[in-house]
Amino acid sequence: MKTLTTAAGTPPAAISDPYRPAFHYTAERNWLNDPNGLVYLNGTYHLFYQHNPFGPDWGNMSWGHATSEDLLNWDEQPVAIPCDEHEAIFSGSAVFDEFNTSGFGTAANPPLVAIYTSAYTGASPLAGRQAQSLAYSLDEGLTWTKYHGNPVLDRASAEFRDPKVFWYDGGAGSYWVMVAVEAVQRQVVLYKSDDLKAWKHLSTFGPANATGGVWECPDLFELPVDGDPQDTRWVLIVNLNPGGIAGGSAGQYFLGTFDGVAFRSESTVTAGLQTDGSRMREYGWLDWGRDYYAAVSFSNMPDGRRVMIGWMNNWDYARETPTGDWRSTMSLPREVSLIRVDGKPALRQQAIDPFSGLGPAQLQLGPQALATGVMPLPAASEVARIDVEFRPGTADSVGLLLATADTERTVIRYDVAEGILRLDRRESGNVKFHDAFPSIETVAVPLQDGRLGLRVYLDRCSVEVFAQDGLATVTDLVFPSRAGTALAVFAQGEGAHLVALDVVG
Repeated sequence: MKTLTTAAGTPPAAISDPYRPAFHYTAERNWLNDPNGLVYLNGTYHLFYQHNPFGPDWGNMSWGHATSEDLLNWDEQPVAIPCDEHEAIFSGSAVFDEFNTSGFGTAANPPLVAIYTSAYTGASPLAGRQAQSLAYSLDEGLTWTKYHGNPVLDRASAEFRDPKVFWYDGGAGSYWVMVAVEAVQRQVVLYKSDDLKAWKHLSTFGPANATGGVWECPDLFELPVDGDPQDTRWVLIVNLNPGGIAGGSAGQYFLGTFDGVAFRSESTVTAGLQTDGSRMREYGWLDWGRDYYAAVSFSNMPDGRRVMIGWMNNWDYARETPTGDWRSTMSLPREVSLIRVDGKPALRQQAIDPFSGLGPAQLQLGPQALATGVMPLPAASEVARIDVEFRPGTADSVGLLLATADTERTVIRYDVAEGILRLDRRESGNVKFHDAFPSIETVAVPLQDGRLGLRVYLDRCSVEVFAQDGLATVTDLVFPSRAGTALAVFAQGEGAHLVALDVVG
């Protein structure tokens, strides 16, 4: 099994900690939340993130840092951009300034530039404001210098944050574009710059679709549909809290066009503020679970790939998860693409697989009828990838039982008549630390040629479900006991068939 390693070289899986993940990144100790500054440079992936260097609770927000050569095995690095008495270092992004437009480097040694939100403290002349600032690195992200001219963009706002910056090269010209939010107004604001220092307003988008909470952590990128470079859509990511489809934090997306000035949505369902939530299931959601938030994509990726990482937690209970001196973890990295479904572009997400190349499956089952009831599997694991394909037929439901022991179980159930996939963690182990934690998440998943395909990643404290090749995803934390490792498949009603099942891990 591949594991992440810390700066000290100690695999966290070896630490006596029942919830420490084996293949998801988490800091060796202390608090972690939003991924920041995701960037690829010279063979190395850089993951920066919101981090409290001094304890397992939110506060003292700084940029933590981890690096990887494969998006699977991560080495924790020293804190990259620390807070000080004048500012906390809130979320943002990082770019490789290849042509040294900022002047922070040289033609021979162009800089990495971090664009982050300065959350000014009471000790600052700008107390109470959030504004956008710069830091730069000339040694590929190991050390950082804050720009003496900070902030570079100040709207005199207390809720202006989370800049994602990218290089635009199109009909309107070539320049940097910043996508940020006025959080309480539920607006995405776009700016342009030639040098990352002086910014000019381009346009504003929103409110639209889900507006039950503040908007945060936007992203904007272009993807081909079905791999056709002549048929593309721009994807606008907007995370919000609360107001998510499963409750609390969540990420939504819009598909549309961007001409270098304005984003125009082709997938807006409601143009104004959502009032009763009756159309929530018509919106584009990155994930239908409760624990995938603040997702943003890597910049400067090779081969035009688009890979995202999210924070695997929910603000409803993030401060109370039972993990000791560390708190929170990142999702698996997900490669995102657009494919046409029923004539319309749809977002597909596929995890970077930590089990790839590990050899034969622990268990393989071929086609067989499923009698009504539970069929225990001759495999048990707290860390596994499970690939399963059902043909539900005339059965009422089919599904998986994960992390089972005595009265504990996490249930993935597909209800045939409704066409609904459910992830039920109400009996998943330790669920009493917060009233909002016991929950059932649901998503509509149409059968394809009468079949349901699921890829499930189980990793000690989390379950990530990718249905129908990633057309729908459901991500939830779980906190089972050490005994909770048994697996099973089940059917309710006659007529179901198991097409195939593999357990790797």
